[in-house]
Amino acid sequence: MTRRGFIKTSGALAGTALITPFAYGNNMFTHDPKLWKVAIVKDKSKEMFGLHGMHVAFRGLPNVKVVGLVDGSTDNIDAKLAHVEAACHYLSCEALMEKEQPDIVVLTSRLPGDHLEQIRFFAEHGCHIYCEKPLTAFLHEADEIIEIAEKNNIKIAMAHPCRNGQGYITMKRLIESGKIGVPLTVQGWGKSDYRGGGEDMMTLGTHIFDLMIFLFGNPEYVSADVRVNGKPFVGPELTKTAEPIGPTAGDELFATFRFPNGVRGTFESRRNLYTSDNRMGVCVTGSKGMLSLRFSDAYRDEQPLRFSNAPCAPTNESVNEIIALQEGRVIPGAQPLDYSLLGTDDVPLGPIFIEAGRFAVWDLMQAIQENRQPITNIYDARTALEMIYGVYASHLSQSPVYFPLKDREHPLAKFETR
Repeated sequence: MTRRGFIKTSGALAGTALITPFAYGNNMFTHDPKLWKVAIVKDKSKEMFGLHGMHVAFRGLPNVKVVGLVDGSTDNIDAKLAHVEAACHYLSCEALMEKEQPDIVVLTSRLPGDHLEQIRFFAEHGCHIYCEKPLTAFLHEADEIIEIAEKNNIKIAMAHPCRNGQGYITMKRLIESGKIGVPLTVQGWGKSDYRGGGEDMMTLGTHIFDLMIFLFGNPEYVSADVRVNGKPFVGPELTKTAEPIGPTAGDELFATFRFPNGVRGTFESRRNLYTSDNRMGVCVTGSKGMLSLRFSDAYRDEQPLRFSNAPCAPTNESVNEIIALQEGRVIPGAQPLDYSLLGTDDVPLGPIFIEAGRFAVWDLMQAIQENRQPITNIYDARTALEMIYGVYASHLSQSPVYFPLKDREHPLAKFETR
């Protein structure tokens, strides 16, 4: 692969030093002689909504055998097996475990209510896990998942692709190298489509919050405003969501977080702002400039990493630059990434999903061997969920809410009909 990474481009800022790519250690993953047995849970017998290509993340990796696909539906099963390069089909997780002893299981359901029991089952059988986001809809479940993982000594990597996407890795390194001066503010947006507000924050904001944590660490506190039809949300009616993602509220919200070293973070989502332009992503402003990068599953073209030397809102005199990306990480023995997968059978058009997904699962394999947490780990996924809880808790209390949250009850639970 040669598409991702970053090099300095020519233009108005030509002449500045070449910045070397962000490294996973020495930029060369460890060669691994172990044969990894992988299983995939992708149950199309029930509604799973749009998926993100996790089922093809292991394709082309060395020393990997996909021993089974769990799917309660037998429709078109031969094509499904071929797509994930799986050896066998199983109708249930129990049937899989009777025949196979996989090292890693991929949980592709994007419905957070599916994850706790799936994780419990596979963890108790000693399987490590690559799990779709969000981890869960409830903090007490997130706490329980972490306890399960620690008790069974298994690693869980989350499908938060930004952390393994070369554009955001490059953004992090540029920030740390002083490209934008002192970091001041990170602004994040969801898609602001028909789900704008609380649903957007739960389904897509989890990516943005995890990315903020990746860039700047755990937040210290949050202040937030949540509205419905322009008026502050006071209950009791909650938002009717397209997916079962837990209680949500608001068609408009704005939240301000404080991160270490005085960095402020904002997240904003409003219903039905979505146009043909993609809003989802982050912009980081510093004392000497800003970096921005969108994040999409709907565009086959690269989402460019942009730099502006304006220290505030860009002016006529500011210089805008696209940072070219070139992959610097190497997985020994891996086959070239198959970009023909884009747009096929629950694989998004956005290349970040198959690019970052490959590095996410390879990092998980390395983390298992090195007995460390994966780059996309469940502890930060839990913190992202705390940020969502904090938005509602701050709005309802009309005061800042500090992290970590002492109250693990969902702030909207009192409005749910029993």
